[in-house]
Amino acid sequence: MAKITLSKLRHSYFPNPKSPSDYALKEIDLDWSDGGAYALLGPSGCGKSTLLNIISGLLVPSEGQILFDGQDVTKLPPDQRNIAQVFQFPVIYDTMSVYDNLAFPLRNRGRDENTVRERVMAIAEMLEVTDMLDQKAAGLSPDNKQKISMGRGLVREDVNVVMFDEPLTVIDPHLKWKLRSKLKELHQRVKATMIYVTHDQTEALTFADQVVVMQLGEVVQIGTPIELFERPAHTFVGHFIGSPGMNILPCTLLNGAARFADHNIALEGPIHGEALGKTEIGIRPEFVSLSDQGLPAVVTKVSDVGRHIVVECEANGTRISAVVEGRAPEKGTAVHLSFRQDMTRLYIDGWLASTPETSLEAAE
Repeated sequence: MAKITLSKLRHSYFPNPKSPSDYALKEIDLDWSDGGAYALLGPSGCGKSTLLNIISGLLVPSEGQILFDGQDVTKLPPDQRNIAQVFQFPVIYDTMSVYDNLAFPLRNRGRDENTVRERVMAIAEMLEVTDMLDQKAAGLSPDNKQKISMGRGLVREDVNVVMFDEPLTVIDPHLKWKLRSKLKELHQRVKATMIYVTHDQTEALTFADQVVVMQLGEVVQIGTPIELFERPAHTFVGHFIGSPGMNILPCTLLNGAARFADHNIALEGPIHGEALGKTEIGIRPEFVSLSDQGLPAVVTKVSDVGRHIVVECEANGTRISAVVEGRAPEKGTAVHLSFRQDMTRLYIDGWLASTPETSLEAAE
């Protein structure tokens, strides 16, 4: 396994990039610890696959370095990086048995048969496929084929990193949760450095200890699932993560206070930096409640999603969602909305610009 460092990494598919818009990857500096579970999360076209291909050696970056345990591997080909990859579609040999598929990466590197058998049986037990080792891979269900593909990536003990490129895309939805759970369990048992690329927030947040959220070739936030949910560093993160996503309210600033629809909205704490640019309030629906006083609004939609009810309201032409328990008001009802102050944040040009009171007290 290896610690992976990306230093001042940029990449453009143009031979002579002249402006930031010419770069598929803006400047990226990242450190991934040995043995960690990481996810690259973002919409299609944000640069996830480009970054994955650079780490694997399929692409040489326009600028910057890739280091494995401090060794510069930027220009090394894939076969010299000791990387295992699991792709969207299972990469297995249909004419081989499950056992031979799992054994292939080891036999290809000249391992003795005792070592091969030991590793294959260990991985097969982890994947719960021991009873199908003698079966031809062609007869397996799609989820079992992907299990075997994962096993081929995990069977080697000398890999620096195992990378998963949207591995559950072709799996039926009712089976995805099983494979997600299995993959998390595998990481905890084998302790390999793993990078999981996906556009699905559920996959990223249930697998990774640290999630790297990307947009338009930039890393907009790195954090634990809880950090990304509770304190989005950018409005994109707030919108992209969560269902429903974070409420974004346009606002003005007056004497250090945020105002929306002629109401002062209490923020988590003081504003840091200069308030120049587009100012917005961000508050997740989970921290919006219906009350007898607060911001006047009208209910426009009520959705029962099982675990709770999502009430959509309109206030001054802006849609605001609230997650409520129990009975919800009917469509057309006039209500008041109150925001939990410590979860109400100011964003300037999309970036977090307010500071929690607790952090200021701790600093003092």
